[in-house]
Amino acid sequence: MPDISTVMIIVLCLAAAAAGWIDAVVGGGGLLLLPALLLGLPHTPPAAVLGTNKAVAIVGTTGAAVTYARKAPVNVKLAVRIGLAALAGSMGGAALAGGISKDALRPLIMGVLVVVAAVVIFKPGFGAAPSAAPVSRRRVLLAIGLAGLGIGFYDGLIGPGTGTFLVLALTALLHLDLVTASATAKIVNCCTNAGALAMFAYQGMVLWQLAALMAAFNLAGSMIGARMALTKGSAFVRTVLLTVVGALVVKLGIEQWG
Repeated sequence: MPDISTVMIIVLCLAAAAAGWIDAVVGGGGLLLLPALLLGLPHTPPAAVLGTNKAVAIVGTTGAAVTYARKAPVNVKLAVRIGLAALAGSMGGAALAGGISKDALRPLIMGVLVVVAAVVIFKPGFGAAPSAAPVSRRRVLLAIGLAGLGIGFYDGLIGPGTGTFLVLALTALLHLDLVTASATAKIVNCCTNAGALAMFAYQGMVLWQLAALMAAFNLAGSMIGARMALTKGSAFVRTVLLTVVGALVVKLGIEQWG
C-alpha cells in the first residue's frame, strides 16, 4: 500500500461508505469515490486508481444487488443477459484505460453529470412508475447493446456515473420505475465491475490492501442505501439523484474553473 496518512485513510473509508450509499440508491457512487482516490493518491498512476476504485465498488455493488434481488421485482434473467454484454464491454474499456490522464477525467465526468441532470430535470415523471406496455424484443436488444456493451465499455474506461447511466438507460428502454431500474442496474453493474477489475488485476493495477479496507465501508453504505430505496420508493430515489448530480456538478465546476 502506498504511503498514506492515517487521516487520509479515514477520509477515503468515509468516502467509500458514502459512495456505497449513493451507488445503491441511484448509482454513480464512483463520482464521489474516484475523485477521493485521485485526491488521496496523487502520485499513483491513473490506471491503478481506477483499478482500486473497481475493487472497492464491486463489493458494495454486489451487496446491494443481493438486497434488491430479494425484495424488488427484478427480471434477473434479463439483467444477467445485459450484464454479460456489459462485462465484455468493460473489459475492452479497461484494456484501454492506461492511456487516460487525470487531467482528462474531470471534464469527462462534468459532461456525464450535465447530461444526467438534464434528463432528470426536464422529465419530472421519469421513472415514477413502471409502464404497463410490454417491452418489445427491439428494446431488449437495445438495452443489451447500449446499457450492456456501451455503458460497460465506458465503465471499464472511466467508470464514474456508470450506475446512474444504467438506471436512466434501463428506465427509458425497458419502461421500469426507478427502484426496479436501480435493482436491475446493480446486477449489470456487478458484471461491469467484474470485467474491468479482472483486466486491472491482470495488469497489476490494483492496490489490494487499501481496496480491502475501503470495501468494508463501501459494503456497509450500500446495504443501508438499498434498504432505504426499497422502503421509500421512486420519489426518494429521484430526489437523491438530483441532489447528488447537482452537488457534484458544482463541486467539479469549481475545481475546473474556480
